[in-house]
Amino acid sequence: MRLDQLGEWELIERLSAYAPEGQLADDAAILSPSRSGAVVVNTDVLVDTVHFSDATMSPQDLGWRAAAANLSDLAAMGCSDVLGLTVGLVAPGDTAWDWVEGVYQGLSEALQRYGGRLLGGDCSSGQQRLLAITALGSLGPGPIRRGDGQPGDWLVSTGPHGLSRLGLALLQNQLEEPVPADLRQRAIQAHQRPRPRLDAIGALEASQPQGSPWRVCGTDSSDGLQRAVLNLAHASGCAAQLQRTALPCDPAMAALSSGERWCLNGGEDFELVLALEPAWAQRLGAALPGCQVIGELVAAASPALSWSESGLPLSDNDPGYRHFS
Repeated sequence: MRLDQLGEWELIERLSAYAPEGQLADDAAILSPSRSGAVVVNTDVLVDTVHFSDATMSPQDLGWRAAAANLSDLAAMGCSDVLGLTVGLVAPGDTAWDWVEGVYQGLSEALQRYGGRLLGGDCSSGQQRLLAITALGSLGPGPIRRGDGQPGDWLVSTGPHGLSRLGLALLQNQLEEPVPADLRQRAIQAHQRPRPRLDAIGALEASQPQGSPWRVCGTDSSDGLQRAVLNLAHASGCAAQLQRTALPCDPAMAALSSGERWCLNGGEDFELVLALEPAWAQRLGAALPGCQVIGELVAAASPALSWSESGLPLSDNDPGYRHFS
């Protein structure tokens, strides 16, 4: 079979046969090389015309976005501190130095904002521009695992979804509907300069109910909110219900014809989607601005993902970003 027939999730499932059991099941890998604490390692690849385009972002924005995508995966594993990142750069020989310099300026701006430093990397010529980033961080108060959810846990989103997809549509002049100027600005900013939610780790620790063990189920939503919820439910052996009236959609965006669809499946929002016991979820909502409860995990059943109000399944025709399609 070809990769475009397998899809990303089946590909990962097959590749997992070459790693220890469960090693490829989360957003990143946790290592314990010394007594000083665990280190989290993550790698992402950004390819020209697949993940970025000169038409929608500057080299500086690309550098920021490349760093942020990796730091988001560190946050999704429970990292409290960023150690640094390495960069593999592939580019044709006729690539302008100004473009490369801009990318590294953007990378440096993100590291200055969130911590860590450029640790090294590699560079090579090639027919297509490509960035391969490996990020390392220090694990915080405890790990966040996709498979640690239980029936009865509340699903929580750390922020709104769909803004990045709206920003992309605006940058590509795909939208015919009028968009308010302030929403336009927020959407383009969300697409070009996403925020990895490392701040959520401190809020999780501060809001942990006294006497409760650390059990946090979660992932980031880079491939879309619906895909993130499905991943948590599948890994935890549960089903999930979303509250249609509580979708984390920017109020101004909800009025757009594609607002709900992009909230669910727009992708590249880089928020965290968590499953927590109800008391912890309530406390986190009070501690972290913009955080809200969006549903809950329930006992495994079919459909795997449904609306809590009606019990009807969500459509699986648009389950988030698809690699190799």
